[in-house]
Amino acid sequence: MKRIFVLAAFAAALSLDVSNAYAQSGGVDKAVGGYSFEEAAKEAPGTKDFHSADGRLTFAIVTHTAGNGFFDPVYVGATVAGNLIGAKILLLGSESPTDDPAREIEILNQIVQDPTIDGLIMTTPQVGAYNDIVKAAEAKGIPVATTNSFDGTILNRSGIGHTGQDASAAAIAGEALVKCLADKGIEKGSIVLPSSTAMGNIEVNNRVTSAFNAIVKGLRDAGKLDAFKVDAGPENTGIDTNPNDPVNGIVTLFESRGDVVGAFAGNNVFTPALAKAVAQTGMTGKICAYGFDLGPAQQDAMKSGDLTGALGQQPFLQGFWPVMQLYLQIDRGIAAANLDTRAQLVTQETVEKVGKRFEN
Repeated sequence: MKRIFVLAAFAAALSLDVSNAYAQSGGVDKAVGGYSFEEAAKEAPGTKDFHSADGRLTFAIVTHTAGNGFFDPVYVGATVAGNLIGAKILLLGSESPTDDPAREIEILNQIVQDPTIDGLIMTTPQVGAYNDIVKAAEAKGIPVATTNSFDGTILNRSGIGHTGQDASAAAIAGEALVKCLADKGIEKGSIVLPSSTAMGNIEVNNRVTSAFNAIVKGLRDAGKLDAFKVDAGPENTGIDTNPNDPVNGIVTLFESRGDVVGAFAGNNVFTPALAKAVAQTGMTGKICAYGFDLGPAQQDAMKSGDLTGALGQQPFLQGFWPVMQLYLQIDRGIAAANLDTRAQLVTQETVEKVGKRFEN
């Protein structure tokens, strides 16, 4: 009996050893090249003295409108990334609550001359306006990254990483609008897409076009396109509306059509205005109204029902990733990479989940 017990105990111990061996199988202690991963993961000795040689990396992030709250999560994301790598992040931008590329460029021209700057992140809403900034930065050996709005013509585009939402993501709102019409049992009427090309933001123009195409496709696929008039202006970049008085412009648009059942706005100027116009004309809950961005005004409008839904760009990523990207370029020699932040559709049912960690 004793012998059986000893054998059983030995078998149990052997089983435990085998289990431990299996649990640890597949572990990798070092690289095939012979170096340790722990050593390789350390920051390069000269990284903190890159360019400014002051023992600390300093990155500047400059936006074209810091005055309306949209870029707040961008600044938070950049700060989080800076804290992770021990970098100083300068948060800069136009004080205006509306798009102000001219003021942004003024700030950029100043900051690119700052000898303490080791990397530059900027939004590029005005196509063709940033080449001199890139030239000046590259001449000083300062790496550049762009975020949010995209300028496909910028100098050295292939060598400059971009973080942002591709305009095609606006199709998500167009698809949601068509579904909303079906859910409400709306069978006919006008769908309008107000905007303004005078603001010079090509990204917004492309958003409107993408939403327009998605609406048309959705209605056509449902066999209902002939019953609706979808209007995004002569170039499908938006019905021209005064950006300096967008609420009255949209109210006038609604009243002139008389049968508006759906609307889409492509930026932070026209989306809150769309919500106010819906409320002023007594159309809350009666039409399908979608917009862009998830700032306080948009969130309040979705809670009240003046806005059916809005698309977020996940702007936290638009601050976080460019900082990390510049760091990887400096510390690892990794080539600039692009990140598409896609879109987050938020509605009245999900709006309470937005912004719990300053991410939207």
